[in-house]
Amino acid sequence: MTTSLAEEFETHRTRLFRLAYRLLGSADEAEDAVQDAYLRFTDADRTEIERPGAWLAKVVTNLCLTRLTSARARRERYVGTWLPEPVLTADGTLGPLESAQQRDEVSLAMLVLLERLTPAERAVYVLREAFGYGHREIAGVLDLSEANCRQLYRRAAGRVAAGEGRFEPAPERREELVTSFISAARDGDLADLEKLLAADAIWWSDGGGKVSAARRPVEGRAAVARFLAGGTRKFAAGLDYTVAEVNGSSALLAWADGTLVGVVAFELRDGLITSARAVANPDKLDFVRRQLARA
Repeated sequence: MTTSLAEEFETHRTRLFRLAYRLLGSADEAEDAVQDAYLRFTDADRTEIERPGAWLAKVVTNLCLTRLTSARARRERYVGTWLPEPVLTADGTLGPLESAQQRDEVSLAMLVLLERLTPAERAVYVLREAFGYGHREIAGVLDLSEANCRQLYRRAAGRVAAGEGRFEPAPERREELVTSFISAARDGDLADLEKLLAADAIWWSDGGGKVSAARRPVEGRAAVARFLAGGTRKFAAGLDYTVAEVNGSSALLAWADGTLVGVVAFELRDGLITSARAVANPDKLDFVRRQLARA
C-alpha cells in the first residue's frame, strides 16, 4: 500500500472504531475489526473502490456481524454478568458527545440494551441512530432489501425503547453524585449510601471469573447499600478513587497502588442512582489503561 492510501485509511480509522465499538461493545475487538479492515483495504483493487469511507464502513460492519455471532456463544459461557468494555470519552474517542442523546448512545446501559438485538438488528439500529444512514444506504451495507432494513429497524427500536426510561441530570450534577457516592462508599456509611440510591437500585458486577465480584445482580436500595458497605470493608479499604468521563458520563475509577482495577458507570433518575455497572475484569480494563497511559 502506498503512503497516500495508508494516510487515506487513517482519515477513516476513528470513525470506523466508533462504529465497531457500538456494534461489539468491546474496544479491543473493535480495534481488531478496524485492523482487519485495514488489511482488506491493502489487498483490494483500488479501482473498484469509488467511495473509500462507504466501502470501509461496509467491511467493518460485516466483520462485526461475524464477530457478534461467535460472541453470543462465548457470552453464554461467561462467568457471572457480562458487561461492555468501558471507554474514556472526554478525548473524543467515541465522537462528539455534546447532547444527552449522543451520550446515551454510547452509555454502558445502551450497549447492554443492544445485546438484546440480533446482529442484523443491531447493525441497522446503530447505522441509523448513531451514524444517520438512510434505509437505502443500510441495505447496501448489509446486502438486504430496503423493506427488510425498515422492518429490522422498527423491531430494534421497539426493543430498545422498551428498556429505556432514563432521565439524565446535567453533567455537573452527575459528577457531584458520583463524588458523593465515592465519599459514602469509602467511609462505608450505610445511611449515606442509601440516601444516594433509588428504591429499585440495582448493582451489576463483571469480574469475568478472574477477580472477586458478585455473579448475580444485587437488587434494592438496602441490599445494594449493605453490599457496598461490606465490600468496602472487606476488599476496597486500600483503594483510591477518581472521577472520569466514561462512555459519555461521570464514572468512578478505582485504583490499587496506581493500577486501575475497576470502573463503575451509573444510571441516574431524579437525583438518585438507579443502577450501577462495575467492570473489574482486568482484560476489559486494558483499553482504558492504554488511554490513561497516552494522556
